[in-house]
Amino acid sequence: MNIKKLYNDAVARLKSAEIPDVEYEISFMLGHILKLNRAQLFLYEGDISAADELIFQENIERRLRREPLAYIIGEQEFWSLPFHVTPDVLIPRPETELLVEKTLQVVKERIGDDKGPVLELGTGSGIISIILALEIPRCSIFSVDCSFPALAVARANALRHKVYDRVHLINSDWLSALKKGWRFPVIVSNPPYVARETLAALQPEVNLFEPHLALDGGDKGMEIIRMLAVEIETFLEPDGWFLMEIGSDQEDLVIDRFSSIKQYDNIKVHRDYAGLPRVFQARHI
Repeated sequence: MNIKKLYNDAVARLKSAEIPDVEYEISFMLGHILKLNRAQLFLYEGDISAADELIFQENIERRLRREPLAYIIGEQEFWSLPFHVTPDVLIPRPETELLVEKTLQVVKERIGDDKGPVLELGTGSGIISIILALEIPRCSIFSVDCSFPALAVARANALRHKVYDRVHLINSDWLSALKKGWRFPVIVSNPPYVARETLAALQPEVNLFEPHLALDGGDKGMEIIRMLAVEIETFLEPDGWFLMEIGSDQEDLVIDRFSSIKQYDNIKVHRDYAGLPRVFQARHI
């Protein structure tokens, strides 16, 4: 089939299902199959092979079932880098780049050229740990997740970006498997913070396909955050920093929780580029 007809037919089908950004998504799907960038794709005048057309049509059917594009192609860009993703991990989102930016700033100020280490809790696909390792070449990171399949994705990404020797993956239910006495100058986390009572109202792409283990934050989205506020204190060095992504409606709840614990000061929340509360930061006294 001619590629332009294939493209136009697919656009019409996805638009009829009220799926957003269909032109971008279909261009990305076709480009991924044909190994062409978007500019090359629009200059392409040829036909698509029967085998590639079959793959494309299967991908369109999956997207019509509201499966996210990133899971269909197995990849998502973050920090201008490609990362492998599967339904075992959350799809990286642009908002999390602010957490990475603030963590990099703190790590460079707190550790400098030292080797660290930094602790990441709930690493998922490993994007935060991997970017820290790429941006600070001597830094070592301990990356914790309770999910073996998620750690397999993180391992693949660390190998892909050639930082596996400095990203140390640990299977643990949060801090439970860490040795007593371990202390870190910086701890970072993007924990589950979606309120359980709102999960069903999320977009189908999120509610039906992304792992609830990484989304469900319990009552008001605060269950894991409340636990971390207490437990990370024993793993932070004096003057160590904790940074965490939060929901846009959680600023007061999170500040109140950490303010009630006397071991923290310099508590602040950074706003994202939409002006919404996004990154929480606190120092261990």
